[in-house]
Amino acid sequence: QLQLVESGGGLVQPGGSLRLSCAISGFTLDDYSIGWFRQAPGKEREGVSCINKSDGTTNYIDSVKGRFTVSRDGTKNTVYLQMHSLKSADTALYSCAAVMMSLRHLRLCIKPLVFAYWGQGAPITVSS
Repeated sequence: QLQLVESGGGLVQPGGSLRLSCAISGFTLDDYSIGWFRQAPGKEREGVSCINKSDGTTNYIDSVKGRFTVSRDGTKNTVYLQMHSLKSADTALYSCAAVMMSLRHLRLCIKPLVFAYWGQGAPITVSS
């Protein structure tokens, strides 16, 4: 059974850092590309970043480029989203998602309908 479980969310002050983890079971990162999405209260789900299954190509939306980094550890079957210089606009429920296809282009990364499997999400609140 494919399962994704996020952890690492919480409350952080503006300018702070957090690292989200997406622990994967039932499949391996060799076979699935992983995306990170977020949904702020009252807003639509937004694609943030993704990492391609075969070559580890990463993509980011402009608002997080230079602040967020997505990475993976095949030995732990876990994908990470390291976030720095957090802003109040980053407050949202963050979810990871998986799809059995290559994702080398941002235009696919940011479309929720591309992804077949989803985690429950981890909330992040950026506030002083």
